[in-house]
Amino acid sequence: MKRTHEEGGGDPVFFKSAGPLRGIKRDLYEGGIRVPMIASWPGTIPAGRVSSHPWAHWDMLPTLGQIAGAAIPSGIDGLSMTRVLAYVKSTLRRAGLDILNSMKAKIAFIFPGQGSQFVGMGKQLYDATCISCHGRNGQGVPDKGPSLIGVGSAAVEFQVATGRMPAPGQGAQIARKTPRYTRDEARQIGAYIQELGGGPELPQQTDEQLADGDEARGGTLFRINCSSCHAFGAGGGALSSGKYAPSLEESTPRDIWAAMLTGPQNMPVFGNNQLSPEEKRDVVAYIQNLQQDTDPGGWGIGRLGPVSEGLAIFLLGMVALVFATLWIAGKS
Repeated sequence: MKRTHEEGGGDPVFFKSAGPLRGIKRDLYEGGIRVPMIASWPGTIPAGRVSSHPWAHWDMLPTLGQIAGAAIPSGIDGLSMTRVLAYVKSTLRRAGLDILNSMKAKIAFIFPGQGSQFVGMGKQLYDATCISCHGRNGQGVPDKGPSLIGVGSAAVEFQVATGRMPAPGQGAQIARKTPRYTRDEARQIGAYIQELGGGPELPQQTDEQLADGDEARGGTLFRINCSSCHAFGAGGGALSSGKYAPSLEESTPRDIWAAMLTGPQNMPVFGNNQLSPEEKRDVVAYIQNLQQDTDPGGWGIGRLGPVSEGLAIFLLGMVALVFATLWIAGKS
């Protein structure tokens, strides 16, 4: 049987055009899909550079059109790979993306409901830090880290932006610490994980928009759903088995929203069926008010609620009564 794609008398077996991979061009095996291409562009493409960036024949039109300065037709599936040829590090996804500002801006990814995310940059960060525990494709590694398939970008951003990940080690609970990555880098890693398996995503809104709610209504919702663990003043509290509900003093609106959406560690998930987006906004507004409140009523006494207040009143009151009794006895 004559093998496909042997135009011009070429022998792909003899020349090993697919290297160690199975199949040749037009086969749906690795050797047929991963077909090498040689490009020469003096002054732009460094000599001898090898790129593993994937692209296909439908990318040729926009690529050559951009190089030639010609108008690129709208409504096509291809993407210009000019920046890849010019060695701008990025990774492109085939669907749901657009090129921003041509050669003047980075190649960004536009996903419905998620906004601009640099998924390729997120993959680079993931490969540098997360892959040893969570696996090459986010599938998890036994006894090291769980699967990230389906956890969503919200969970990843929360864990990375609050410094909980990368984790320094195993324990009952991973504490908040100074983050290793910036918020933007945490969002990039989250975008990459979102691409692997989907999951909960944060609204594309600013912190001010996420906290633009009814503080009074948020206080009621907080006392019903959150205060049993985080205490009435959001100072946190102890749980079982060495775990605890952390203080919310440093939590940003994005942190709070992501925690409600994903339920990290012992926290339950408050999806939109449990707390609507409007109610989440109210809760965030209330917590923001607690963070900004400087105890206008007086001494906060740890802001732990009536227990500490009652104890302080009892101790101070008893001391005052003892001194009053001694003073009266001395006068008599």
